[in-house]
Amino acid sequence: MSEEVTVTKTLDVCGKICPYPDMNTMTTLKKMAKGEVLEVLLDYPMSVERIPRTLKKQGHKLVSVEQIDGPNHRMLIEAFGLK
Repeated sequence: MSEEVTVTKTLDVCGKICPYPDMNTMTTLKKMAKGEVLEVLLDYPMSVERIPRTLKKQGHKLVSVEQIDGPNHRMLIEAFGLK
């Protein structure tokens, strides 16, 4: 990633399974202002696939997804600003 992204909030949902990573991510984004960036740390493979689809439907921007090691991933999401 070439541009520097400033993380506003970090959400660690490692160890949680469906539906909690998805629900916690969307609930947190609803409380964030437009342009703020949420870092999500997760290890549930289904959520790594589902969260980007939900973000697109809700208008949030998926900045990046990176696999850290094994099932562990880091997502950066720019909030649409629903609050």
